[in-house]
Amino acid sequence: MAFLSPFDIFVRVMVQFTPVWISLVVLFSLSLGFKRKLGLYGYVIETGTGFAGVLILAFWLFTAIFAASISPFDPLGQISVMKDSLPGAIEKISGQPYLFGGDKLARDVFSRMVFGSRIVLIIAPLATLLALSVGIMLGLPAGYLGKRIDSVLSFLANLILAFPIILLFYLLVSPGILETPIPYALAGVFFLFPIILLYTLFWSGYRAHPGPLAIRLGLTTLVGGWLFATFVFDHDPFHILRVSPSTLNIFAAVALASGPGIFRIVRGLTLEIKTREYVQAAQTRGESPWFIMLWEILPNARGPLIVDACLRIGYTTILIGALGYFGLGMPPESPDWGTAIKESSRLLRAFVHPALPPALAMMSFVLGLNLLADALREQSLKD
Repeated sequence: MAFLSPFDIFVRVMVQFTPVWISLVVLFSLSLGFKRKLGLYGYVIETGTGFAGVLILAFWLFTAIFAASISPFDPLGQISVMKDSLPGAIEKISGQPYLFGGDKLARDVFSRMVFGSRIVLIIAPLATLLALSVGIMLGLPAGYLGKRIDSVLSFLANLILAFPIILLFYLLVSPGILETPIPYALAGVFFLFPIILLYTLFWSGYRAHPGPLAIRLGLTTLVGGWLFATFVFDHDPFHILRVSPSTLNIFAAVALASGPGIFRIVRGLTLEIKTREYVQAAQTRGESPWFIMLWEILPNARGPLIVDACLRIGYTTILIGALGYFGLGMPPESPDWGTAIKESSRLLRAFVHPALPPALAMMSFVLGLNLLADALREQSLKD
């Protein structure tokens, strides 16, 4: 079997990522050229930490977008002679090399790493946004209205936080749970939160403008109904998404585990912001409580929430990887990074090369999120 030299492997990898390099050049040329008009994003990329974080995240974003063009092989395809092949091994029929070698099922490690970015960049941000909507919808009334509502919601949040988090994840994503209606019931509850949040946001802000209100509520109903039908009833009317019970359980587990933490952050920020003058001015004008919470308090709490969201996407990425490693995450054939590490770890002493690319990919993605969060935190302190 013929092999490429390490230098040739490096050159071929760089060439495979050509669409990503072009996209990065275009993105940062425009970003640096118009940074004064880009608000927070423009200030972030001016700092070394922020620039590095955005660069890493943009790299994986464009990798996910152009995965089909970058990958030389099908991530699920098997070529028996390439089983456990070393990096640079050339497949005779196609003449294409397995740049990072083959795994124990004779699949291309490079292609699986590239397609794994799609799974991570879809599930981790969406699951975090779901948890964020839960925390916001419960944290705002707890902090602003107080009294019995605050006591009940705070007790429930503390009750969930007191439960051992690892055991909670294990229970939610264990194979036995997947055979019950529990994943869909939990998803039905949690996916209502973003829909209700948007309905409340638009109704409180645009009820004096029927035209814009109708458009926003209609779009929310269309998109929210589609996502709700897809995730909860496993019936995508447009045949775009296909969600497995294991994927659904990851969403529910993240929302249930991260929601209370976000709730406490939102509640604390609301308690501090509701005493400010612009909130009191809105109360004097006779604005409704939900208008004040969503249009006065929430925008002024966005800084800490954005920073926390960046960090939580990183935590969720690690969680998906950990669940995949223990066989409780995505389906076994999935190319996501955690499952790839798990599949490679069984023969780690003999073949280390299949485990390194997904592990380094996960590490770099989380590093980019942490760098971006640090830059956002520094900018919020300046404000």
